[in-house]
Amino acid sequence: MKHLRDTLVGCLVVVLATVGLSALSACSGSTDNPGNNSQTDGVKKTLVVAMELAYPPFETKDAAGEPTGLSVDFIKGFGAAYGYEVIIENTAWDGLIASLQTGRVDCVISSMTITEERAQKVNFSDPYAMAQLALLTNCSAGITSIDDLNQPGRSLAVKTGSTGDVFAAKNLPNTEIIRLADESACVTEVIQGKVDAFIYDQLTIYRNQINNPATTTAVFIPFQQAEHWGVAVQQGNSELLAQLNEYIAQSKTDGTFDALTQKYLAEEKATFDTLGFKWFFDFS
Repeated sequence: MKHLRDTLVGCLVVVLATVGLSALSACSGSTDNPGNNSQTDGVKKTLVVAMELAYPPFETKDAAGEPTGLSVDFIKGFGAAYGYEVIIENTAWDGLIASLQTGRVDCVISSMTITEERAQKVNFSDPYAMAQLALLTNCSAGITSIDDLNQPGRSLAVKTGSTGDVFAAKNLPNTEIIRLADESACVTEVIQGKVDAFIYDQLTIYRNQINNPATTTAVFIPFQQAEHWGVAVQQGNSELLAQLNEYIAQSKTDGTFDALTQKYLAEEKATFDTLGFKWFFDFS
């Protein structure tokens, strides 16, 4: 009888354990759900996004110090579409790619130009915007073209690591290049007459010239290829990259970029149209 009782007790334990495991599995839900990439049981996944909040109106801060701007709205729209809770990390420019490589963030959107060098470290989405370079020059320098700058004795401020820096190194061999940490420092050097010019994107040059009409002039560089901006993701993150490409393609046709332009860049768009400059979101 003792052996029979032990056998029955053992069977009961197995049955109860099996039932318990089944119940636990039912409560926790399946972890293998390829049709629900961005949410689990209605709980949003976080998308940590790095950007340097120093380039209005694309990436900047509001009066309360919170992230705002065109890029902020765009990536939050992406998050809403794909079920992500977007968390924005303000990151210095030279730390953006490093933050992605180390896995501290999931993606970078910071008006970053797609370059071969950067593409060796991260994967880029399809272009979502384009930009071209221009010069902010000191009025007393007498520079009316890029050729005027490419002369011995001329000096040019560049933001270290920017595409303006790359352009100057390749195309202005006769110019003294002065590398500085940020855009505002470069502009100050021009205003004070310490350098002849500063090279950066057309929008930045346009805005700084408008703000400093007595001391600066804007010189636009002809016959250059547009720079394409992309969202950077960690190499191998094909799922996020595919979602971004899908959202970018949709935004180019459904009026998303038109609405963002109207909200943040209506005056600049009108001026660019008058001057015949290609607009940021014009991929035609």
